[in-house]
Amino acid sequence: MNISFDKNDDQLSAILTVHLTEADYSPAVDEKLKEYSKKAQIKGFRPGKVPVGLVRKMYGKGILGEEINSLLGKAVDGYIKENNIKILGEPLPLPSEVNFDTDKDFDFQFELGLLPDFELPADQSITIDRHQVSVDDATLEETYDQIGRQFGESTNPEVSEAGDYLYGKLKKGDDEATERPVLLPINKVKNGADKFIGVKPGDVLTFDLADAFAGNANDIASFSGLSKEEAANVSGEYTLSVEKINRTTKPEHDQELFDKVFGKDIVTSKEEFDEKVRATVQENYDREAENLVNRQIIDKMVDATTVQIPTEFFKKWLVRANAGKLTAEQVEEHYADYERELKWSMIRNKVVEEQELKVSNDEIVERTMQKIMGQFNLPEISEELQESVRGFADNFLRQENGKNYVNEYEAILAEKVIENLRGKVVVNDNPISAEDFRTQGAS
Repeated sequence: MNISFDKNDDQLSAILTVHLTEADYSPAVDEKLKEYSKKAQIKGFRPGKVPVGLVRKMYGKGILGEEINSLLGKAVDGYIKENNIKILGEPLPLPSEVNFDTDKDFDFQFELGLLPDFELPADQSITIDRHQVSVDDATLEETYDQIGRQFGESTNPEVSEAGDYLYGKLKKGDDEATERPVLLPINKVKNGADKFIGVKPGDVLTFDLADAFAGNANDIASFSGLSKEEAANVSGEYTLSVEKINRTTKPEHDQELFDKVFGKDIVTSKEEFDEKVRATVQENYDREAENLVNRQIIDKMVDATTVQIPTEFFKKWLVRANAGKLTAEQVEEHYADYERELKWSMIRNKVVEEQELKVSNDEIVERTMQKIMGQFNLPEISEELQESVRGFADNFLRQENGKNYVNEYEAILAEKVIENLRGKVVVNDNPISAEDFRTQGAS
């Protein structure tokens, strides 16, 4: 066997050629033919007495193909590993003309996409804004409204009042294709709210959607189901065909409500309830702000890292690896996104390798146990119950043929990569109100 490796002119792809002689595959083929002759059941011959020559005539070409494919796979993988060649995806076999009836020697070629070395941006060369969200009274009031709607008593009155919700079908002008079910909160209407008060089921309201909500894309998107981009660009008149009026009587702030919201006896007074609500809202915003920092780190690292990608090979490999799911046209249309994902994958792998990041089995089990305890709202558990939770965790991680285990491993490793990169960027704290964060920071 002889293997040659030739880089193309772009230095980003190469051709790997494997030359096989009869001596490379013949022993394995002969051994397989003998096995077949012992097991084959052919009319006129006793089991185990089928002549090897007959088996070769009947099955030889198929066995030869199987053994050559197996030999090629091992040879190509072995060469790549032994020579530490960093490749994108998998080798793509090139078309070859072989004749198993007459040829003894064979040449097979594979195209490789090569991943070049690259440097990460210098430490502290990237700046990230971390939003410090302040929870204001308006945000807390919205939270209390949500609690009231969730735990209050719901009715469907005949005539709408301020604070009610109008359920119906919204469409742009007379365009039936744009019709969609919506739940319009009257208290969110900034201009012309009177039009939505005193309304009855069956009424049809015509109004300027953008003006009614003072151009607030978040509010428009929230109730209409439009994307934030669509909501920011709405114009003209819309019609709402009212089908039902929803009204919720706010519940009393008593122990019954406290227990429903936070669990039995977690809070026992109005003061504790207010403090817990504020703390929970703050925690949610802090978590969103941290997630935004992580997304910024990924985006800015990708933008600031120069990597030569074997573009043409990558496109071909995407189509081949997703046969039946992606066409060449679809790959071309979304190629920029695929390339960003590839670059981030390369950056992530480089950080893991250089920083020798690892994930232990104990970390995976502990993370899974914490998730299970969180689902059952168990902040602290006894040692005996802890063993039961560990059993649940072990069982979960073994499911899906180990896929759950791999997913947890990848999630923890991704967090370690981000944490490592956070130490290499400049993070500036940026005070911001909850409302501004919703409209700007999280967009």
